[in-house]
Amino acid sequence: MLLKHFLLHILLAQTSITALPNPYTKNYDIEARDDHGDPAGPIVISDCGDEAYLRDGKCVCNTEGREYDQFTKKCNGPLETNGEVAFIASEVILPNARQGDEYSHRITGLIKGGGDSVTFSKHSRGPDWLFVSPDGVLSGTPGPEASISRVSIRATGTGSSTATAVFKIPVRPAGSPLVQKLQVLSYNMWHGGTQVNNYHEKQVRFLAMSGADIVGLQEDQSGRHAPRLASALGWHYWTSGGDVGILSKYPIVEEYGVIITPSRSGGARIALDGEDQQVNFYVAHLGHDPYGPYDFCFDNMTVERVLEREAQSGRTSQITDTLAAMEEHLAQADQVPTLLVGDINAPSHLDWIEELKEKNCGFWDVPWPTSVLPEEKGLIDSFRVANPDPVAVQGTTWSPVFPWNDSRELPEPQDRIDFIYYKGKGLKVQESRRVVVGEPKPYPDHKDNEWTTDHAAVLTVYELTA
Repeated sequence: MLLKHFLLHILLAQTSITALPNPYTKNYDIEARDDHGDPAGPIVISDCGDEAYLRDGKCVCNTEGREYDQFTKKCNGPLETNGEVAFIASEVILPNARQGDEYSHRITGLIKGGGDSVTFSKHSRGPDWLFVSPDGVLSGTPGPEASISRVSIRATGTGSSTATAVFKIPVRPAGSPLVQKLQVLSYNMWHGGTQVNNYHEKQVRFLAMSGADIVGLQEDQSGRHAPRLASALGWHYWTSGGDVGILSKYPIVEEYGVIITPSRSGGARIALDGEDQQVNFYVAHLGHDPYGPYDFCFDNMTVERVLEREAQSGRTSQITDTLAAMEEHLAQADQVPTLLVGDINAPSHLDWIEELKEKNCGFWDVPWPTSVLPEEKGLIDSFRVANPDPVAVQGTTWSPVFPWNDSRELPEPQDRIDFIYYKGKGLKVQESRRVVVGEPKPYPDHKDNEWTTDHAAVLTVYELTA
């Protein structure tokens, strides 16, 4: 996020989801950018083939543990399908079903190993309405008595190796909205997750078990991780082809595209229940340098000077342009709820209060533009609705793995810089919390963390009231 690491990023063509475990496209126009989407060098052209992508000027295999052959443009070494079959997650929450409506969901992306001929079957009886095909499709039509359906599913691989996992399908009553509780996640992946070993499995396990219905992604590395994760989860996705993207359990029916280049923000319309229940969903990842808490805590700048540098960072204009692009949807938010999530790279004026001035290096009452401007447009900070006292619940998201700033040899300022905003009478906040899996070890001992990012995620649970 704030560390100045520079990588070569790929501008990938947007593709539809396929059944492949690593659904990447060929790499064509390769432009050098840093991890925040800013230009960092000249344009070069490369083609790494179907099994690899360009990183740091070299072709790297999509599948971990395989080596790239520059002459054949192929990846050598064992595929992930080798070894005993296993489910990546032990308990998975699937999209909602509804009594009387046909249901179908594919789970093949949630296994590893087992060879090329893994088959699926019910391990426990489970609900009578639900069928499991040998190729991993769960389908059926819930009857009038169906409610929350849980089923244990067995995967059988080469050599008769087996694994089981529990799948939960919430079933809504006939005639009711398909989604009553909407769970929204903001998730900065930290270079797509690549800074941590075995990141694909860890990310999929987290998302599959999180309960999230819609995820706003940041640091998507030229759009290559959203399709990978969507394919594994059986979800829908939108990618900017750059830094931000969206994952959704429910169909994405309209893409609003990139608002600010290079891919600082963008959005889409998501149909939770066809035309009857939809939301407008935007995701942002704003500029990172200069960084306000550094200016206060390391350089003791005045509030006036820090606000000038907020504009210099690009964040002030970026949030202004993002809100301008959302204007029509914000005006109609009582008809179609609108959300804005993301890594804003700045704190909130709601958190920098006098009671926390010691934490915030002696400063308070700072009108951070990136939180003041959304509020002026009617957007509401969901975390502060659920946790109104910032002294009692600070909710810091930066950073669970960077407690110390090596370059300044001082403690790293800890702040809440990841947000889920919303507008619309159809959304009522039930809860909102920061999310970290396990107990991440700090950098540089982070490589084997179960948590694959340097940010905490934010999860807000809404009741859909209209």
